[in-house]
Amino acid sequence: MSKEPLELLESIEYPRDLRRLTPEQLPQLCRELRTFLIRELCDNPGHLASSLGAVELTVALHYVFDTPEDRIVWDVGHQAYGHKILTGRRKLFHENRKMDGLRPFPSPEESEYDTNTCGHASNSISVALGLAVAAEQQHIDRHVVAVIGDGSMSGGLAFEGLNNVSSTPNNMLIILNDNNMSIDSAVGGLKQYLHNLHTSSLYNELRNKAAMKLGDWGWMNDQRRRSILRFNNSLKSLLQGQRNIFEGLDIRYFGPEDGHDVVQLVETLRRIKDMKGPRLLHIRTTKGKGYEPAEKNPTVFHAPGRFNPETGERIKGDAEGLPPRFQDVFGHTLLALAKEDSRICGITPAMPTGCSMNILMKEMPDRAFDVGIAEGHAVTFAAGMALDGLIPFCNIYSSFAQRAYDNIIHDVAISRLHVVLCLDRAGLVGEDGATHHGAFDLAALRPIPSLTICSPLDENDLEAMMRTAAFEQNGPFVIRYPRGRRPGKATAPRPAGPSEIGHGRCLKEGRGKTAILTLGPIGNIALEAAEDTDAAVWDMRYLKPLDESILRRVAEEHERIVTVEDGVRNGGLGSAVTEWMNDRGYNIPVVRLGLPDSFVGQGTPQELYRLTGLDPDNIKQQIQ
Repeated sequence: MSKEPLELLESIEYPRDLRRLTPEQLPQLCRELRTFLIRELCDNPGHLASSLGAVELTVALHYVFDTPEDRIVWDVGHQAYGHKILTGRRKLFHENRKMDGLRPFPSPEESEYDTNTCGHASNSISVALGLAVAAEQQHIDRHVVAVIGDGSMSGGLAFEGLNNVSSTPNNMLIILNDNNMSIDSAVGGLKQYLHNLHTSSLYNELRNKAAMKLGDWGWMNDQRRRSILRFNNSLKSLLQGQRNIFEGLDIRYFGPEDGHDVVQLVETLRRIKDMKGPRLLHIRTTKGKGYEPAEKNPTVFHAPGRFNPETGERIKGDAEGLPPRFQDVFGHTLLALAKEDSRICGITPAMPTGCSMNILMKEMPDRAFDVGIAEGHAVTFAAGMALDGLIPFCNIYSSFAQRAYDNIIHDVAISRLHVVLCLDRAGLVGEDGATHHGAFDLAALRPIPSLTICSPLDENDLEAMMRTAAFEQNGPFVIRYPRGRRPGKATAPRPAGPSEIGHGRCLKEGRGKTAILTLGPIGNIALEAAEDTDAAVWDMRYLKPLDESILRRVAEEHERIVTVEDGVRNGGLGSAVTEWMNDRGYNIPVVRLGLPDSFVGQGTPQELYRLTGLDPDNIKQQIQ
């Protein structure tokens, strides 16, 4: 790893400094920006490979466009670290993703250069179109650029945006940062000739003059404009021997271009910058570009944790004596269940490694389906399978499942289909912050009829619940669990026993005034808090249906109830218990501990538990 000083990068605080460089200096700046990213992220982990792949694009955008007056809309903020570094945050980057430090993803609350909040995928085109229309309506001379990653283009919202772009007057530019897509490329000298023709100022000056003349003749209403554009695209397609979806939607298409040739990117962006109408520049990039370990294994180096920058070797903590990770238990259990029953299959929207469905994919590739970044489709696809007798386990990160809410209701719950929704990354996920915390799943799903909702205390419980979901239920079943290992002390897991639907269990007997009711792995922290007290601790296991025998016993034997959950207080376990008590005339106070009615930022899970009052000390105070 080079130790050379980063002279150009250190001279740049904001894009106005970048624009003082000559085009010939930009390749050196790109090398220095990559070096800075590797040096920083090897010790303070974050999203590495995606940002390395977008270095030249980032430099070219801020070099050509007058940011922040011109708007850059990033899709999936994990490719925007270079953007942060060039927009006033280089000296603070060592605090990235830390509590009270830089936010993990772009946010307009942090910088005027961050146009929008972008932690989830596929929203850039819709946001950028809104900005472009707003600029037009308010007579603001402003360029709007949407940067969408290849994976994000698989999301339904991206296609909805494209469809609207083609029918709404606008001058926006879409950049498709493609590092693994199969859009066929034209080859040979004709490709370069057409590229030069369609991006040349002379070509576009003649094209625009022709359009103006046709307008003077009254031939340029919307219908005729589309017809002429279609003819232009058809002629281009005939010469190139290809036609793609963008030109089919009347969006001018340029590319593919080498996304790592920064000088050529600058030249192309300058040529198409002031064109009228929607257009798309397709660039090809390599995820992890410039760092061999990341180029060879971009999936691992998407978010590699700490690593040795010289060798690329990942630095792993000592896991000896620690419980297994929930996602690994899910993966191995799913494989075991699939071996038992040929009806069982797996579905994930672009997270097979993160959720460990890659275990099933390796052993039974015909029984596991990665549908890309398309959560709504994943759920409805599962519904279709269930309609004809399969038992799909659909694994979606809790925060991303919000985008499939209608699909869960309309396509699964109404028909009471046997779909198992496994919500990984539920609760506080840590350094990825507000966009990624699984805070709302319990409150959002609890009102939906026909759903069964549960959460395991530990890894044994997860295995038992998955078995129950597969073989003891014939309707929609939701299992939610956190990222990584269960919180609390590293103790041996409790024997799970059968996971009887709607039944909880006592974790600690107590005859004191207080009974603690918990749901999911947070129960381990509650149990730790109650160790030296006379409080009873109950693991409800199921939010829906509730174990009424436990609630009745608690109401009759104790004077107050404390509920503990790692979802929002409003609408979750605490609300369900309060409603049950009120509906049956029990006059017993319920103290609800959970996430506040505000968005929780980034930090380690332990820091965030303290911040939200879900640490052992605060729970113990509530008992006392």
